Amino acid sequence: MDGELPLIVLSGRAHPNLTERICDYLQITPGRIALFNFSDGENACQIEENVRGGDVFVVQPTCPPVNDNLMELLIILDACRRSSAQRITAVIPYFGYARQDRKDKPRVPITAKLVSDLLTSAGATRILTMDLHAAQIQGFFNIPVDHLFAAPVLIEEIKRQGLSNLVMVSPDAGGVERARAFAKRLDAGLAIVDKRRTSPNHAEVMHIIGDVEGKTCVIVDDIIDTAGTLVKTAEVLHQRGAARVLAAGVHPVLSGPAVDRIEASVVEEVIVTDTIPLGPRASQCAKIRQLSVAELLGEAIRRIHEAKSVSSLFV
Repeated sequence: MDGELPLIVLSGRAHPNLTERICDYLQITPGRIALFNFSDGENACQIEENVRGGDVFVVQPTCPPVNDNLMELLIILDACRRSSAQRITAVIPYFGYARQDRKDKPRVPITAKLVSDLLTSAGATRILTMDLHAAQIQGFFNIPVDHLFAAPVLIEEIKRQGLSNLVMVSPDAGGVERARAFAKRLDAGLAIVDKRRTSPNHAEVMHIIGDVEGKTCVIVDDIIDTAGTLVKTAEVLHQRGAARVLAAGVHPVLSGPAVDRIEASVVEEVIVTDTIPLGPRASQCAKIRQLSVAELLGEAIRRIHEAKSVSSLFV
């Protein structure tokens, strides 16, 4: 690897397999770090190699268990800062707490801003993340943020399947821009679901805008959490005459009854990425297939390290 500073990639315990794949792409060995817990549950770490003057990238999605993984990331960043690393980039493939990005009700926090402040205070000098739930979260940081999208990986897979009469479906108004971008790249139709959220993790599908009858519908979303919205959207599409219903999501949170809901639904296949590791139940589900974004993240790390443009990756 070129670059004035030595490149060091460290991994938290949230997703070491992704870090391994990133390092394979970069043709380097992951940095040595010991991560452990004291008997009372406190997280602790010790970096087991010299990072002084280094260009350090810490890979840690803040996925479930969110608080443990976030705290471990902060501790690793602090250890890097106190070990005199020259530059510290927090590589956060999945940015937890991003759904609380504004004050939409009285007396609620804006936790996305809180987390951004914590990351900066812990020692991060740059953020590399993917498919933020709200793009404006980039503005919560006073340090550079590289915001990648998993769209190239998902679009390439949809192209490979050679689906006909294709319509990309946004499951809510907030995801229209994402679905439109997919539709443009795939020369496909576009449909939008009018969804009303009645409570956290619970939504009702009202009606569908667009022609889906006889079409192959692909529901596009960033986060698949409890899969309630996904399953209800699929049911309405099926009722409106869709020939086939598939789904593509970036972050497979898949909490609570998500996997059971997907297995019992009319959705033929759910394509997700490895920004978050799949749990045992999701790994065994025949309908869920995971693609890797390791090469995309690895190429971004390479370009950041070599002070080259990463704008071509923002697709």
